[in-house]
Amino acid sequence: MSEQPVKTVVPKERPVKSPCISVCALNNDDVCEGCFRSGMEISRWGSMNNDERRAVLKLCTERARQMGRLW
Repeated sequence: MSEQPVKTVVPKERPVKSPCISVCALNNDDVCEGCFRSGMEISRWGSMNNDERRAVLKLCTERARQMGRLW
């Protein structure tokens, strides 16, 4: 009788949530006035891994500060 290998189950990390607040309006700099993502970041969000998403969220915070929307 052969033994079956034991499978190790590693819990998957939950996807980082989108910062979208349903105020979709890109300004002249191609940045959404609602979530502060660029048009490219918005279109790529679904295919990004969590590390990429976290990097985008950091950029969103920086953009919001630069635009005077976050103190």
